Amino acid sequence: MEYRKLGKWGVKVSAVGLGSWLTYGGAVSRSETSQQVKAAFELGINFFDCANVYSKGKAEEVLGQALRHFERASYVVATKAFFPMGDGPNDKGLSRKHVIESCHHSLKRMGLDYIDLFQCHRADPEVPMYELVRAMDDLIRQGKILYWGVSEWSAEQIEDAVQTAYSLNAMPPVSNQPQYNMLVRNIEAAVIPASRKLGLGQVVFSPLAQGVLTGKYLPNQPFPTDSRAADERQNRFLLGRNTMSQESLELVQRLKPIADGLGVTMAQLALAWCLRLPEISSVIVGATKVSQIEDNVKAAELKFDRDVWDKVEGVLTPVAT
Repeated sequence: MEYRKLGKWGVKVSAVGLGSWLTYGGAVSRSETSQQVKAAFELGINFFDCANVYSKGKAEEVLGQALRHFERASYVVATKAFFPMGDGPNDKGLSRKHVIESCHHSLKRMGLDYIDLFQCHRADPEVPMYELVRAMDDLIRQGKILYWGVSEWSAEQIEDAVQTAYSLNAMPPVSNQPQYNMLVRNIEAAVIPASRKLGLGQVVFSPLAQGVLTGKYLPNQPFPTDSRAADERQNRFLLGRNTMSQESLELVQRLKPIADGLGVTMAQLALAWCLRLPEISSVIVGATKVSQIEDNVKAAELKFDRDVWDKVEGVLTPVAT
């Protein structure tokens, strides 16, 4: 396993991380979660990502339970706050009240004394940046979190957070968690350059486009019965999206001969493509089977020459977004 720093900061995370979105606390049982987390850890994964809203807190509970088997210093656990966790006016967003209370609830659900990386799940235009930065810095000074980050923030929002933090002599965000994969590339234009300048690392979600880039979905063919697209508990963020269009499915099939020629799976090629950029600290994969994790971690070892990526780019460019 390769370990990369979060941007310019000292903490190191596995190039392949394990996420919890749509899997843990829901589609994957508690016992299966423990087996998968154990397998991931033994394969070198030290970065485990979650969010309070995943399965309304259950994902944090089962992930925390699975991690209790390991020395606390041996892993980096991340979670997030922003989306509603109740019906009250202060049960959502990034106000100081909601951020601090969310942190306390996450700590309790996961059974932890501190969270390594506490992330803003989205930006909140209703909250002054001063309020958010000060709240995050107070949590750091209290030892409840070690670092903080953001998710799906624009370059302008990231710069505002960093500059505000420095003006307050506070800790700035260290990471951004955007969607990034061969079919969704919008962070390349502004977010990655801004993050590079400001020292943030990218911990990207959906690097396999929710399984589309594994090649399991074929154009004009029924979904495999054991796939995410066929599972009503997991497919609501997949069906009807550009990544599941016939054009995208055909594109993946045009990429497959490149993967075959390299002796790797489509999933490994797609993850290695993300990791080709030094600004990507980790690719966060989801799994319902241990075998998927075993396949995915091999991507961290893959290094290909420029001509390989030029071939890939020749396929991707017509539909890149």
